[in-house]
Parts: sequence; structure tokens; C-alpha cells
Amino acid sequence: MKDTNIMFTEKDVLEYHLGGKIGLNVTKPLLGQRDLSIAYTPGVSFVCEAIKNAPEKDRILTSKANLVAVITDGSAVLGLGNIGPRASIPVMEGKAVLFKAFAGVDGWPLPIEHVSGEDGTPDVEKFIETVRRVSCMFGGINLEDIAAPACFEIEERLDSILDIPVFHDDQWGTAIITLAALKNYCLITRKELSNIKVLINGAGAAGLRIADMLKTDGVENCVICDSKGLLTDTRDDINKYKARHAVSGPSMGLAEAIKGADVFIGVSVGGCLDETMVMSMASDPAIFAMANPVPEILPEKVSSCMKGRSYVMATGRSDYPNQINNVLGFPFIFRGALDVRATRITMGMKVAASRALAELAREGDVPVDVRKAYNRDFEFGRDYLIPTPFDSRLRVSVSLAVAEAAISDGVAKREELPEYATENKK
Repeated sequence: MKDTNIMFTEKDVLEYHLGGKIGLNVTKPLLGQRDLSIAYTPGVSFVCEAIKNAPEKDRILTSKANLVAVITDGSAVLGLGNIGPRASIPVMEGKAVLFKAFAGVDGWPLPIEHVSGEDGTPDVEKFIETVRRVSCMFGGINLEDIAAPACFEIEERLDSILDIPVFHDDQWGTAIITLAALKNYCLITRKELSNIKVLINGAGAAGLRIADMLKTDGVENCVICDSKGLLTDTRDDINKYKARHAVSGPSMGLAEAIKGADVFIGVSVGGCLDETMVMSMASDPAIFAMANPVPEILPEKVSSCMKGRSYVMATGRSDYPNQINNVLGFPFIFRGALDVRATRITMGMKVAASRALAELAREGDVPVDVRKAYNRDFEFGRDYLIPTPFDSRLRVSVSLAVAEAAISDGVAKREELPEYATENKK
């Protein structure tokens, strides 16, 4: 790959993926006739009867309590677009790897075929009905890589139908991490969330939900640009989801809209932001250029044009400081939700996750293995706004915050905090 400090070739990647990235882990012994009779027939019939008589026992007598379905139709995969469910499998497997490695959650890919309408967009009704029919096996549903605006209705409808957490990571994952980074940017620069101007470039699933998160937590001046310009009430070409964030007045392009902004949040396309636009921003700005693999503007260009002036830079990539990536969110959000048997993931749980991420970055004492993995020291500041994905403390701090919020919001069926509540809690 070009423009990266982590060098690998296409051949390296294909070899790594040979045979796939996940497999079945058997949790009980199968060493002889007795084990076979207990694991399968005739013994397993007792378990079936127990669940039939008390359906809630499926949480303790099967793997459901720790199993999340990673579901997609392949209509909006990474920056590749509508590549279909089959080609999406490596990404869904990757998600399952991250679930297990970082939070001990068993994720299983479930790409769904035959859910597109004649125009190639997701068939919302078919998708929802398919997920509803398979949901009894899972403790949670992680929706992934579904095109907007269908993804909004799909998540909202499934959330109202099912009694398990439903979370569309492309909508909320990046939003949660972005809010955490923004909180710490304000702390470092002594700015207030209520006083800053935020410009979001990109009005898809991530951009719209970032706006929702920021406004929920105190940002009052937040505007959004899509490919045609600023979302305003004078435009007649925006859907109802974009219209919620439209502002009064005439529309304008990115170059005009960004003037005076304290924060640029990019969830759009690589290279769309230039040095002139950066220089038109307010003093001590934040540039969160999160398009992947090529950000809206490279950090080197920002450094060059700022010429020593103060600013904060973040990307979605792992080879630069301040990686705003949803891997910091979804494993631990589901960990906390599953551990208290939450029936849904509330806005309170999302805000709690964001707050825990921001606070963890301020704590210091970054584990030695994290420093070794990145070959650098970490001290809270402009180059360390949020924790890294390999920080083992995330599993306790974020998961616990989510679990506590679920109980507080009244969506937890189990109100006892998980055992890790006593681990390293400061």
C-alpha cells in the first residue's frame, strides 16, 4: 500500500486470509461415549425440554448469551460500495475477529442474499423479516455495511421488534468515538462544546449519526455538507434523515461552509479538503479526516500549511496518531449490553461509552504492551486524544460504563453489574 507506515502487499493480505479468519470453538469436552450422549442424543433432549418449558433458559443453556450476529447485505461495504453479500464476507469475518479478540464476544457473520430491490437498493421489508426469523439464536444483532437511507429504517424497525440489542455500527460506532475525541479536543484547547462550530462533510449513515451524537451531548452549532453542498432548508433534494439537520439559508459548497469552523469531521471521500480550506478555519482547529484508506486531507499537508500553528489532527487510519475507528466501540458496547442482558442499546449507553473512552485517554498509565505495539509513549494531548484499540483497559472501562447506563435506562434484565466492575475501577 502507498502512503502508509505499515507496509504490506496484496499477496500478503490474500495469504493471511487463506481458509478464512474464524472457526468454531468447542467449549465442552467430547472424549467418549458419555460425553457424546450428553452433548447430543439422547441427553440433549433434556435441554430442549427445559428451554421449551422456560424459554428464558436459552441464555444459560446455549451459547446465545455471548453470541452476536454480524449481518449485512453487502450494499455499502467500506469504500467499495455495493459489492454484494458474498464479497462482504471477509469484512464480516474481520468484525467477528475483533469482537472476540478485544471483548471476548462471539461474533458470527451472517451475510444475507436476495434482499435488493430492482434498483439495487436494499429491500427493507425482506431484510427485516429475514433478521427477525433468525434472531432467536443470538444475544445481539450488529448491522454492518448497509446502504443509507435504508439502514436507518432497518435499525429503527428491528430495534422496536426484537428484545435483544440491535446496533448499526456504521451509524453509531464512528459517532461514539468521534464524540470522545471531540470532548478531549475541547479540553486540550479550552473550548466548550456549546460554543464551537462543527462542520461534518458526508451525510451518509456515519455523518448523520455523528451529528445526532454531538447535538445530544451539547454541540449547538453543527452543520453538514453532502456531495452537493450544505444541507439547508432551501434544498428540495434531501431525504427526511438529512432534512432533520438542515439549517436555514442558502446552500453553499464545502470551501465556503468550512470558514470559521473549529472542527472539520470528514466521513466522505479522500482528498476533498485542501490547505486553503484548513487555513480558513478558526484558530486551533481540529481536523478529523476519517475517509479510508485515503483521508480527506493527509496529516502531512495539514502540518505543512499550518506552519507550526496549533491544531489537532485525527484520521481513521492506524498509521497516524488519533485513529478514530469504530473498533474502539462495538466490541465493548456489546460486551456491556450482553452482560446485563440489555434489550436494546439506548442513547444513554452510547453517550456513556463515549465518555468512558474520553476519560480513559486522560488516565495515563498506558499498558506496556500497548507502548510496545506502537513503539511509542502515550501522554494525553494533541497526539493522544483517544485510547488505542489494543489497550486492555477498554474491556473494563467502556463495557462497565455501558452496563451501568443500561441499568440506569431501565433496559437491563439483569441489574447486577458484571464481575469486572471491581477490576481496576478508579
